[in-house]
Amino acid sequence: MSFTTEERRNIARLLPDMRRRQILIGMGATAAIGAIGLPRGLRAAASGTLTVAANANPSSLDPATGGSGSDHVFLFNFYDTLIDWTPDTLEPVPGLARAFSFSDPKTLVLDLQEGVTFHDGTPLDAEAVKLNLDRSREAQVSNIRADLETVESVEVTGPLQVTLHLKEPDSALPLILSDRAGMMISPKALSEAEGGRVDRAPVGAGPWKFTGWTDGERVAGEAYSGYWRQGAPGVGNIELLVVPEPTTRLRAVQSGQAQIAYQLSERQIPIIKRTPNLTLMETPTLYVYNLYLNAGRGALQDPRVRRALSLAIDRDAFLLATQAGVGEAAYGLLPKMHWAYSPEPQTLNAHDPDKAAALMKEAGVSGLELDFRGYPDQASVQRQEVIMSQLARIGVKGRFTNAPIAESSGRFFGPEKIGDVLLSAWTGRPDPSMSYDLVFSQNSYFNTGKVAAPDGFDAAIAASRATPDQAERKAALATAQKLGAESSISIPLTVRYEVDAFAEGVENFTANLLGKPKFNAVTRVG
Repeated sequence: MSFTTEERRNIARLLPDMRRRQILIGMGATAAIGAIGLPRGLRAAASGTLTVAANANPSSLDPATGGSGSDHVFLFNFYDTLIDWTPDTLEPVPGLARAFSFSDPKTLVLDLQEGVTFHDGTPLDAEAVKLNLDRSREAQVSNIRADLETVESVEVTGPLQVTLHLKEPDSALPLILSDRAGMMISPKALSEAEGGRVDRAPVGAGPWKFTGWTDGERVAGEAYSGYWRQGAPGVGNIELLVVPEPTTRLRAVQSGQAQIAYQLSERQIPIIKRTPNLTLMETPTLYVYNLYLNAGRGALQDPRVRRALSLAIDRDAFLLATQAGVGEAAYGLLPKMHWAYSPEPQTLNAHDPDKAAALMKEAGVSGLELDFRGYPDQASVQRQEVIMSQLARIGVKGRFTNAPIAESSGRFFGPEKIGDVLLSAWTGRPDPSMSYDLVFSQNSYFNTGKVAAPDGFDAAIAASRATPDQAERKAALATAQKLGAESSISIPLTVRYEVDAFAEGVENFTANLLGKPKFNAVTRVG
């Protein structure tokens, strides 16, 4: 692929200063074949097994029906995405689409890789992509309809070409297609699946073919012999063990039961460093611990009450108590290093218990008792204890009911809407507009109360996507961040770092800014 001088200048304007760990805009108007995940020189056939200690049971292995951020680490093994991203910068690069370009601001053209097949042998062609995109944006079973709200229609414009016609310009769309919306499922599998969903029987076009899922124990796959990326995956079999406790995950890799353990505790860093034959990987992420509020019920309908809860929380104390001070206090869904970060949410919601108490009094609320939901692992329970201690200072009472991640989050965000508050995390999305849109937009899955977004919020998100200019995008996203902080239907707490450990002999394992590892390039020596 070649670029005109003007195209190169445009790309340069969109992607300034590509330092490691800096997060860049995901316009991707035209992308060069880059260093991540594209066909490599042919290697020997993959062999051996890679065992990974994972932090949670998946909610679903159907990318459109799941609702947990922890699902991605499982999904990436069985599905490739239409567009990919680089681990360090989240810059969009080709994936199942070998090329992608905006022919005009409201038209995105995808040219697909040749010769790609799903795990059942059926071709991944333009018709298959259209079917998947239409399902994701229209089907009632889809939890990601909000991701593709700007898409007016999907047109097959060639055997291996799909054209997306947009309602309005959307510079975030390439990176949206690097997430769940870009994961393609075999049309044959969908047509044969009960209810049109493949929650427990994924048939994608990723590096491994699904072989089994034992709930709460393991998810497994074997290398797909027809995988389109030459030389990948690096191992013949992959096994993800479901191990919610960080201590047990570390023990698994220390003992050799697993070769990689991810999302370990910050307090385990010294132990990893002291353990022979283990390597520590510690990197910034977009992972934010978060209180999700059901703003559609009871006293939480009042934005003054929600702001009071946010003002009552001492995030610096929370960070020290729960993360050993590793990470940063969070007042929005973006870390300070992010190009789109705005400091205004911190100004609005800095710890102020007196102001919190005054807002509760103004709202006529006292002795507020809430139904809190969370997870049963030791680290989660510790976070719960700190939160309850801090909220008690403004008279808020309640207790946590805990269940595994997929169950607790599914009951809170799904049709049941069980609970007032969920202590969980926002695991980040490749483009910053996605995070704010998916948490605050009225029809988003993660807006459990389905309350209307603050006045001006939707316009700010649209403005952030209407232009490739980073400065203009940042200004629009600053408005969205301010309005989100004022509404407080979610209360960010802290940004966490990715803490992973891997064993001697593991090669080509890299972290990424999403904090959601991919394993397709990993190899084992010995």
